[in-house]
Amino acid sequence: DWSGSLIVASLVGAFGSSFLYGYNLSVVNAPAVYIKKFYNETWQRRYGFSMEESTLTLLWSITVSIFAIGGLVGAIIVTPIVKFFGRKRTLLLNNIFAVVAALLMALSRLAGSFEMLILGRVIMGVDAGISLSALPMYLSEISPKEIRGSLGQVTAIFICIGVFTGQVLGLPEIFGRESRWPYLFVMIIVPSLIQVVILPFLPESPRYLLLEKHDTHRAEKAFQTFLGKKDVSHEVEEVLSESRVQRNTRLVSVLQLLRTRAVRWQVATVVVTMGCYQLCGLNAIWYYTNSIFSESGINHETIPYVTLSTGAVETVAAVFSGLVIERLGRRPLLIGGFGLMVVFFAVLTTSLTLQNKVHWLPYLSIACILAIIASFCIGPGGIPFVLTGEFFQQSQRPAAFMIAGTVNWLSNFAVGLLFPFIQSGLQTYCFLVFAAICSAGATYLFFVLPETKNKTFNEISQAFAKRNKVSLEMQEMNHYPEERKSSAEQESNFTSPVDKVETKTGIV
Repeated sequence: DWSGSLIVASLVGAFGSSFLYGYNLSVVNAPAVYIKKFYNETWQRRYGFSMEESTLTLLWSITVSIFAIGGLVGAIIVTPIVKFFGRKRTLLLNNIFAVVAALLMALSRLAGSFEMLILGRVIMGVDAGISLSALPMYLSEISPKEIRGSLGQVTAIFICIGVFTGQVLGLPEIFGRESRWPYLFVMIIVPSLIQVVILPFLPESPRYLLLEKHDTHRAEKAFQTFLGKKDVSHEVEEVLSESRVQRNTRLVSVLQLLRTRAVRWQVATVVVTMGCYQLCGLNAIWYYTNSIFSESGINHETIPYVTLSTGAVETVAAVFSGLVIERLGRRPLLIGGFGLMVVFFAVLTTSLTLQNKVHWLPYLSIACILAIIASFCIGPGGIPFVLTGEFFQQSQRPAAFMIAGTVNWLSNFAVGLLFPFIQSGLQTYCFLVFAAICSAGATYLFFVLPETKNKTFNEISQAFAKRNKVSLEMQEMNHYPEERKSSAEQESNFTSPVDKVETKTGIV
C-alpha cells in the first residue's frame, strides 16, 4: 500500500538528505590528486616552500575524516531541533548547511584557501549528521508497519545512489579534471533546492503531530495523505493505544534513556550495529578506492571506470535489500551481510598478499571488493537505521537517534583518520581488522537481535522485555515515576473516561 504521497515524501526526503551523505563520501575520491596539488601550491605560495609528504598526508586525512566531526555535531544537536521544528521542517532547514558548505568548497580554489574546503567539509558533515537522524525518524513515523522496513531502506538506497553519482561526476569526461573539480561541490546545491521546492507540500509526521503536538486534526489529515484513504481511525487509535501503554509522551533525554533498564539491550544493540556499520571497513573502501585499486595493479587511467562498478553494485544490492526485507526480515539480512563480509575480507587479504606472484589475482581483488560492498548493502548498509526507529517509543526516539548518530560519526571519523596509517602499518593485512569487527558484530546480533518484521513498537518492546528482565507493564510503570502525574495529564488529552478506567484497571 504505497500511496503517491508516501513515495514522494520518501524519495524527496532521501534525495536532499541521505543522497548528499553518500555523494560526499565518494566525491573527494576522484579529484584527490588535484586537491592535494592545490594544497601544495597554496602552501608554497604562502610560505615559499613545498609541503612535506607527511604533512600533506595528514592534511588530506583531516580533510576526509573531518566530515565525520561535523556529522557528530549534527547528531548531537538533532534532538532539540526535531523536537522544536518537527521532522519535516528539520529536513528543510538542514539545507542551509548544505548550500553554505557547497559554496565554501566550490570557491576554495578561487579564493586560494584550502581552509575553506576543510570548513565546508565540516559544515557538510553537520548537514549529514542531522539528516541521517531526522530522515529515518520521519520515514519510520509516516509508514505503515507492513512496509516500514522497505521504506526505511530508502535511506540506504539513496546513500548508494549518492556514492555512485559522485563517482560518475568524477570521471575525467565530466568534472574529474584539474580545472573542473570545484564543480563537483557546486552540484550539492541541486538536491537541496529540489527538496526545498517539493517537501513543503507534504505533511509532517502524523505521530509527531499526535503525540508531541497533540494536534489530532492535522495528524488525521497527515495519515489520510500518506495512506491514501479517508478512514484512518484505526491508525489513530493504534498510535493512541501505544501512547496509553507507554504512559509518557514527554521527550526523554539521552541520560534518562541510558538509565532506563527497560531499553538497556535496545540501546546496546543500536550501539553495536551503528559501530559495526562504520567500523566494518566500507567507508575505508569508499575514501581510498583509487589507492586500493592502484595497489592492486590496475592501470591508473582505468581506475575511475572500475570504481564505477563499486557504486553500481552497491545500488543494486541496496535495492534488492529493500525488495526482500519484508519477506526475509531484518535479522537474517543483517547477520548474513556481516558474515559474508568476513569471508570476502579474508579472501581479499590473501589476494592482495599474493598478487605479485600470480598475474590474475588483482582481478580477484576487484571481485572481492565488489562482493564486500554487495554484502554490506544487503543488510548492514541500511538496517541499523531501520532498527533504531523500531526499537524505541515516540518519546525515546530522538534520544536514541542521538546516541546512534554519535556512535556512527565517531566511528566514521576513526576510520577516515586512521585507515591510511593502518594501511601503511599492516600493508595487505589491514582488512583483517575489519573482518574481526564484522565477526564480532555478527556473533552479538545472532544471540541478541529479535526479528522486528511486521511488528508494532509495543510488540518489539515486549520481545526485549525478558532480556531486560522486566515485564512490559512494569517497564512502563517504572519509567520516570516523577513524571507519571504529568504523563497522566497528557494522556487525558487523548483518551475517553472509559479508556482511562480500563488503562488504570489493567495496570493495577
